[in-house]
Amino acid sequence: MTPEEITNALKTIPDWTYSEEKNSIARSYKMQGFNSAVELINRISGIAEKYNHHPDIHLVGYRNLTVELSTHSAGGLTEKDFLVAAEIEKTEKTSNS
Repeated sequence: MTPEEITNALKTIPDWTYSEEKNSIARSYKMQGFNSAVELINRISGIAEKYNHHPDIHLVGYRNLTVELSTHSAGGLTEKDFLVAAEIEKTEKTSNS
């Protein structure tokens, strides 16, 4: 994706940030506890399997969760990364409603 396409796509998922160094997008969550972090990871797992596009997931300090997306085979970001991020946003917001 071009820098302009990335900028425009980020507008649809404002809680996500772009790393030029890693050529990836990421979002961090501070969960209520370990179980809520694992529950979100499990929901993300379902999305990843549905789209056959798997993020890097980092759980640190029992409740600090970071999800990072990049298309390794493309060497950077593709529309699929933003699609999966948007799906993660939907499930995360639905679960906290």
